[in-house]
Amino acid sequence: MKGLIQIAGIRNQAEALMLVDAGVHQLGFPLKLTHHKEDLSEEDAGQIIRLIRPPASAVLITYLNRAADILMLCNAVGVCTVQLHGDITLSELRKLKSLARKLTVIKSLIVKDHNLQELKASVLKFGPCVDAFITDTFDPASGACGATGKTHNWDISRTLVEHTAKPVILAGGLHPGNVRKAILYVKPAGVDAHTGVEGPDGGKDISLVKSFVGEAIWAFSQLTPSVPFPDRLY
Repeated sequence: MKGLIQIAGIRNQAEALMLVDAGVHQLGFPLKLTHHKEDLSEEDAGQIIRLIRPPASAVLITYLNRAADILMLCNAVGVCTVQLHGDITLSELRKLKSLARKLTVIKSLIVKDHNLQELKASVLKFGPCVDAFITDTFDPASGACGATGKTHNWDISRTLVEHTAKPVILAGGLHPGNVRKAILYVKPAGVDAHTGVEGPDGGKDISLVKSFVGEAIWAFSQLTPSVPFPDRLY
């Protein structure tokens, strides 16, 4: 399989099942956030996650930064993959991996203006303790680190893909109209969309989702990925 396709911001069970039917590999459930309102309670998220069957899977997206809190939330909602957007220290990340060796950890790399060297340092620092990275966009207006609906400088993401042996997911303002170009240029191991596949009511739009998935599959088919995702990430 080439290219992980992730859609984040699940609002209800019907939406989750629609995404699975559309061919989405990984469904993202944001909880314990800093700048955004949660779509679901922990209890509701857990109920939906328990309905998801392979080959699809769920990922917890959180800004928690203490190993014990992260692991507690993972266990509460029933996920084996967590995407960390908070300002976690290396010691806490090491602690998380030691407490849950089978937990798949994706670490965010938040792209700002001219912060490539900082991100390259983060890749070297956190690389040994994570299974993958995800690049996303910083919004200076709100301070949000992701789920901004804005793209960033893809040159930075492309350089990070080339700079690490770990898989890199590309996020930030992706939608059906730009995901093909993004994949062909950045050459990521996966892509993530949130607001880019939503309708006016904020819910996932089936036509946009199917178009996004189709465009992503075609673009990934043109690549020869040097850093494929481990099977457990699908």
